[in-house]
Amino acid sequence: MTQSHLTPPALPMIDLSLLDGSENDRQQLARSLEQACLRHGFFYVCEHGIDGELIKRVFEQSRALFDLPDAQKEVINKSRSPANRGYEPLKGQTLEPGSPPDLKEGFYIGEELDASDPRVQAGRFNQGANQWPATLPEFRRTMTGYFDALNELSARIMSALALSLGLDEAFFDDFCHQPLSTLRLLHYPPQPARPEPGEKGCGAHTDFGGITILLLDDKPGLQVRDPHTGQWLDAEPVAGAFVVNLGDMIARWTNDRYRSTLHRVVNTSGEERYSVPFFFSGNPDHEVRCLPTCLAAGDQPHYPPTTVEAHLMEMYRRTYA
Repeated sequence: MTQSHLTPPALPMIDLSLLDGSENDRQQLARSLEQACLRHGFFYVCEHGIDGELIKRVFEQSRALFDLPDAQKEVINKSRSPANRGYEPLKGQTLEPGSPPDLKEGFYIGEELDASDPRVQAGRFNQGANQWPATLPEFRRTMTGYFDALNELSARIMSALALSLGLDEAFFDDFCHQPLSTLRLLHYPPQPARPEPGEKGCGAHTDFGGITILLLDDKPGLQVRDPHTGQWLDAEPVAGAFVVNLGDMIARWTNDRYRSTLHRVVNTSGEERYSVPFFFSGNPDHEVRCLPTCLAAGDQPHYPPTTVEAHLMEMYRRTYA
C-alpha cells in the first residue's frame, strides 16, 4: 500500500505497540484512544503486528476471486449459505435508504464450523461453514490465516479500549472468547461518469457490531462524517496502517459516550478499488449493558441490557426488513 497524498491524515493515528510498553506508555495510549473515540469514532492503527506479506496475499487472492467468471461466483453465492457466507453480486446491497444499490460486490467469510459443532446444531445466528472458490487453491489458506490474525488484533484493540474507558485491560476478555467475526472482501468498480442521483460505492451507514478493522488498498474513496461539524472527511489510505471504527454495540455499551460514526465510499479514483473490512462482534452470549464508568450519578442507561447475538439480530431485522 502507498499513501495517496502527502497531507496529514484527517483521522488520529494510534500506536498499538504502546499497549506492551511502560505504564506511562499505556496511559498515553488510553488518553489518545479516548480522544479519538470521543472526536471521531474512527482512527488509524499502526504498529499492529500484522505481516505485510500476508496483507499482500489477501489483496492478490481478493482480486483473483472477483476476476472469476460470473458463473463461478454464482456457484458460491451467499444465498446458498444458511450462515450468510459467500459471494454477494454487484448492487446486491443498499446501505443508505432511499439511494440506489451500492456499486460494489463482496464476499463473506466467518469462522469455519462444520455440522457437528454445537453452535451449528443449535442454529445460532450466522454460524456454519464457509463457501470457498474451487479454482483458487491458495484462497482458503490465505483468508483463514488473515481471519485468525485479525481476531487476535481485535482482542488487543478491545484491551486498549478498556484502558481508554478507565477499565481493567482484561475487562473485555470474555467478550473476545469464541467471537462472532466476519471477514468481508469488497470490490468497487470506478464511479460512473454519469451516476444516478445518490449512487455511490457504499451508502452512508454505521456498523452493527463492536469494532471494524478496515484494510484499504492505495485508492481513495472512504469518507467519514465528522459527528460535530457534519463535514465528510476523506480517510486516505496510509501505508502500514488499518482504519478502525466503533460499531453500534460500543455506543450501547458506553451509553453513547463513544458513538458509531456514519461513513460511506465514493470511488472517484477512476480505477478498480479493493478493501477488506473485518467485523468483530464478540461472543454471541456476552451481555452488553451500560459500563459502570459511562454512567454518571443520577443518569440512566439509554438502552436495556442485551446480548451480542440479540443485538445483531435486531440490527439485521431493521436493515433487511
